[in-house]
Amino acid sequence: MTDVTYVQKACAYITRAPGELLVFEGPGHDGLQIPKGTLESGESPREALFREVMEESGLGTLSGTRHLATDVWTRRRSPPRRYVRHFFHARVHEPRDRWTHTVTDGGGEHGAEFDLYWVDPTTAREFALDLDDYVSLLPSADRAGETPQAAD
Repeated sequence: MTDVTYVQKACAYITRAPGELLVFEGPGHDGLQIPKGTLESGESPREALFREVMEESGLGTLSGTRHLATDVWTRRRSPPRRYVRHFFHARVHEPRDRWTHTVTDGGGEHGAEFDLYWVDPTTAREFALDLDDYVSLLPSADRAGETPQAAD
């Protein structure tokens, strides 16, 4: 029997206005992606979230950050590799509609360029790696075409 490898990942749904979710298109994947990455040794999912968002987008100030869901997603069946994905939502004030960020941390993605932009997550084409699995958990004020319900 083959041992299963579990890899911890932090995934970020970053919104700036109703119906605007930050995405990029990454090499080697068909579809949109969100900032995400592997937890480093001794790092919590929340710590990894802030580090990965900074590394992949250059955004350093997030507000209202909260955990949405954690799941186990099968990356490949043979040899078995599963991702324990921790999804978070955060808001950001970002005036740019599109920008390119170059990773400069000296790690494995050093020099990689991320072309970031905003999409309506409810009408965007398919996300890579099933990264859109929890878009429905975003507060209604952050999803397009929906208006928050008034309190009774």
